[in-house]
Amino acid sequence: MPVDPKTEAQLRNVAGMPFIHSHVAAMPDVHWGLGATVGSVIPCRGAIIPAAVGVDIGCGMMAVRTTLTSHQLPDDLSGLRSAIEAAVPHGRTHKGGRNDRGAWHEPPERAVAAWTAAAPGEPSLAEGLAAIVDKHPKVAKGRSLVHLGTLGTGNHFIEVCLDEADHVWAMLHSGSRGIGNLIGRYFISRAKDEMTRQSIKLPDKDLAYLDEGSDLFDDYVAAVSWAQAFARTNRELMMAAVLDVMARMFTGFDLAETAVNCHHNYVAEERHFGARVWVTRKGAVRAGRGELGIIPGSMGARSYIVRGKGNRESLCSCAHGAGRLMSRHEAKRTFTVEDHAQATAAVECRKDAGVIDETPGAYKDIDAVMAAQADLVDVVHMLRQVVCVKG
Repeated sequence: MPVDPKTEAQLRNVAGMPFIHSHVAAMPDVHWGLGATVGSVIPCRGAIIPAAVGVDIGCGMMAVRTTLTSHQLPDDLSGLRSAIEAAVPHGRTHKGGRNDRGAWHEPPERAVAAWTAAAPGEPSLAEGLAAIVDKHPKVAKGRSLVHLGTLGTGNHFIEVCLDEADHVWAMLHSGSRGIGNLIGRYFISRAKDEMTRQSIKLPDKDLAYLDEGSDLFDDYVAAVSWAQAFARTNRELMMAAVLDVMARMFTGFDLAETAVNCHHNYVAEERHFGARVWVTRKGAVRAGRGELGIIPGSMGARSYIVRGKGNRESLCSCAHGAGRLMSRHEAKRTFTVEDHAQATAAVECRKDAGVIDETPGAYKDIDAVMAAQADLVDVVHMLRQVVCVKG
């Protein structure tokens, strides 16, 4: 697929960094991003660029197939959408008052239990954050427990979908919410300070990096790992709430297969082309041989459950979605509420000015993106949305 000049220049800047191992991989949905390109996979020897993970650390997807079929759904799906919206806080977080839709006023028992639970020999989310704050007190300003099990805004969503066999799926997209954003911004700023301290000149200031072996590098790895765990738990809690809604509204169904839960903004230690490297994926999904992933389209387009082929040249990765075709501001200037309503006519969703920036026309053609990565993944299921909850 074509890559615009601004995005290509950004990719070349990253590829020119001295610690890049082998090559930088660009996914079919690649587009310009703040700091580092969205849709990029960057393998690094002895360093990490925090902006190459971004600020929505651990953002990703979760999907569960049920034995429900479309024939068991009502003709009017507005009640299902309203029930999901009532069960999962969503939208922008303000000051945490009773009318704040984006956060819990009082976190439910399920969220509190997840916050304090710990595997044998491992810290709980609460303990892990306390250890980070102990060394980096500014992180304490982030909101954590009140966001655990909440959706957020922007391109985050909860959907009810139908697959090729007419089975109903629950699918959602979210990350580490406000606390992950704060961790990301904090360590990006600290990396920039390190570049100044060491008098290192960069082609782009957002390519500031942390050297492996330094205390700050270790602290970042610990913090980003914590945020990724928070994000995964966040998705699990929301999915449980959505399935609770469906269980109350529909009887006699089961979960048909293991849930898929995958990050697409994260860092991991992996082995590629004979070396142990730190891999950052910003808007990319790991697609090792046999691994399941999720590639969503826009609000009015189909989505895909895929199985990775383990392509070495892609660093065992694939696209994370359709990818934006235009900025949010451009989308708002280009499309009207009527355009959006027409594009989402088959989906029970918001059809107001507040979601124009997420309208299908603002995104690339998901089918073209899928065709461009036939060598990276096999399609396991094709989903079409019938309900979409947006913040």
